[in-house]
Amino acid sequence: MKVIPLFKNESQLIARAAKNHRGSQERLYAKYSPKMLSVCRMYIKDLHHAEEVMLNGFFKVFANLSSFKNEGSFEGWVRKIMIRESISFLRSERFLNFQENGLENYSESTNNIQSGMEVEEIQSLIDALPEGYRVVFVMYAVEGYKHHEIATLLGITEGTSKSQLFKARKMLQEKLSITENTSYGTT
Repeated sequence: MKVIPLFKNESQLIARAAKNHRGSQERLYAKYSPKMLSVCRMYIKDLHHAEEVMLNGFFKVFANLSSFKNEGSFEGWVRKIMIRESISFLRSERFLNFQENGLENYSESTNNIQSGMEVEEIQSLIDALPEGYRVVFVMYAVEGYKHHEIATLLGITEGTSKSQLFKARKMLQEKLSITENTSYGTT
């Protein structure tokens, strides 16, 4: 039996999903949900809460699908919704707090650590960061947001964003150093 594709490209699938075609919505969900769950999981430690946030995010995606103009990446558009939904969740649960003791003279540092760690190990180190550090770190280092964008989205100052990133990097480097020294048997 030959399978006939219903949609030649993703824009047709998106157009049908925008008209509440459940099969098209299901296909979009199946295609993007694994990636979007990992996006939510980067911000939210608990997998069950991350799944709930992702589902709420997809509800917003399908409710606002008509506002997607096929300009740029659909995945990027969905990802932004998931990030904002994750931040909203953290705010509503009062998990998101920032330590304002500023570091006026911090230096932008780069990560010079070479690591053979597994993704799960790295994720657990990121999960161990305080919420404010983790959110800013993920937004900057993983998602590629600039400090002024992070400040706007989180309702903080640019200086606070930079300070949180600096502290997160420092804490991660310390934890990586301890982890690598332990794994090589030097401590």
